[in-house]
Amino acid sequence: MAEEMTAREGAGEKVSRNFIEMAIDKDLAEGVYDHVTTRFPPEPNGYLHIGHAKSILLNYGLSQEYGGEFHLRFDDTNPTKEKDEFVEAIKADIHWLGVDWKDHLYFASDYFDQMYDYARKLIADGKAYASDLNADQIRQTRGSLTEPGEDDPNRKRPAAESLQIFEDMRAGKYEDGAMVIRARIDMTSPNINMRDPILYRVAHMEHHRQGDTWCIYPMYDFAHPIEDAIEGISHSICTLEFEDHRPLYDWVVDNCGFEMPPRQIEFAKMYLRNVVTGKRYIKRLVEDGIVDGWDDPRLVSIAALRRRGFTPESIRMFVELTGVSKANSAIEYPELEYCIREDLKGKAKRMMAALDPVRLVIDNYPKGQSETLIVPNNKENPELGEREVTFSGELYIDRDDFMEVPAKKYRRMYPGNEVRLMNAYYVTCTSCEKDEDGRVTVIHCNYDPATRGGDSADGRKVRGTIHWVDAATAKKVSVRLYENIIDEDKGVYNEDGSLNLNPNSLTVREAYVEAALAEAEAEEKFQFVRQGFFVADLRDSRPGAPVFNRIVGLKSSYRLPGQK
Repeated sequence: MAEEMTAREGAGEKVSRNFIEMAIDKDLAEGVYDHVTTRFPPEPNGYLHIGHAKSILLNYGLSQEYGGEFHLRFDDTNPTKEKDEFVEAIKADIHWLGVDWKDHLYFASDYFDQMYDYARKLIADGKAYASDLNADQIRQTRGSLTEPGEDDPNRKRPAAESLQIFEDMRAGKYEDGAMVIRARIDMTSPNINMRDPILYRVAHMEHHRQGDTWCIYPMYDFAHPIEDAIEGISHSICTLEFEDHRPLYDWVVDNCGFEMPPRQIEFAKMYLRNVVTGKRYIKRLVEDGIVDGWDDPRLVSIAALRRRGFTPESIRMFVELTGVSKANSAIEYPELEYCIREDLKGKAKRMMAALDPVRLVIDNYPKGQSETLIVPNNKENPELGEREVTFSGELYIDRDDFMEVPAKKYRRMYPGNEVRLMNAYYVTCTSCEKDEDGRVTVIHCNYDPATRGGDSADGRKVRGTIHWVDAATAKKVSVRLYENIIDEDKGVYNEDGSLNLNPNSLTVREAYVEAALAEAEAEEKFQFVRQGFFVADLRDSRPGAPVFNRIVGLKSSYRLPGQK
């Protein structure tokens, strides 16, 4: 097998082509295909998550690398849970990731007539038959990994009789579960998927696009290879759990008579530790009101990551870092956080906010005076320019930037200590006021007018720098601080299969921020100095009243392999 290619190797340089690229190279060189067309085929029964992002970007990336086409196709062959809501959400997610399917948007249901005809062909060729065994009987006679299956009593049914039954199934003459169409392959095959799998079943259900036109529906393993073949897909790139289904995939396209059948290639899924991706669990969290929707920022659906503040660039970087492999592995969530920090550190304006504010009064600052300071938006990226901030004798600072009795090595504000107010002045704390519960309500200090801009003319140094906002112009906003929705110390699941939920996964605070932040637009991202990266919430922000989600903190112990 080819070496796995990842961005970790060679300081980000491409060391070798991954095994999928090598397979495609070989197919093109040998003339098996004269084009490369890939697809992403989601079932519209829920929202996409971070694992899907890898498949989307891999398939799209291959189509671009080889100058081919990329198709978005909805596998809507099971109307039980499929909704137009999910179709639109999936389209929005994929478009947001930067993927362009152009005019290649398809639905499996577009091919229902063709699938029906291919099933008729298989029956007429003696390669499929109608069976009245119910689901339990089929399961009981399928055999096991160590024992062969038993022939269906209907296996010798004449083709003409099976064709008539199939027509009657379509005409609605059978109830759900009363009749199926099975492939006639090999009940002794070591691969259970080849033991006369079901191709069609009766299901009197309303389809989200076809309405009640159909009361029979193809099974995924039958429909999917036909969809690929009809669309001229050259390489069907899918995840590893479909490896055992590949012989059936090949059997379908071969026996349906496609001249240039697609080739299925499998790769390992991307698993994130201590996150919830299962649709039934997310649905339960939504229905129980534990999260506020499929896009709740504590989840890892693509919509949730977008709302949390992740960027398409950070997700693409994450997918690249994880590489393409045949071996399943689990990835730590901090690696995803690393990617968003790397993406935003040079892009985001660095603004000041007091998330747990306490008032700071500068007693010797002239009463009623206010001044304007010019501060850089991001010292690492001068192109982001500068901004004006107001300064006066009353400010807000964060409560944890003051200690009445300082801990060892504490360098911020405490009585008698001189610190720098960022981009402003040196101040020396003199005292504090408390309420009847002993909680600090006001901190008092004096400032040195000769230190405007945050430097001393006499060259003296201070060991602490703290951020602040002007009380006269500060705006109050709602800020959401997130932790993993899973209690990581206990693992994802309890013994009964329920989720180990973290009761502190969401904290909401009223904070004071620079006046300019009140005008933040939805999805606009910032670094709050010393607090982390934040985004104006996509759903709940209003003009002049943003709600900020913390995307990620500034510090992490995570390092890429090879980094110090």
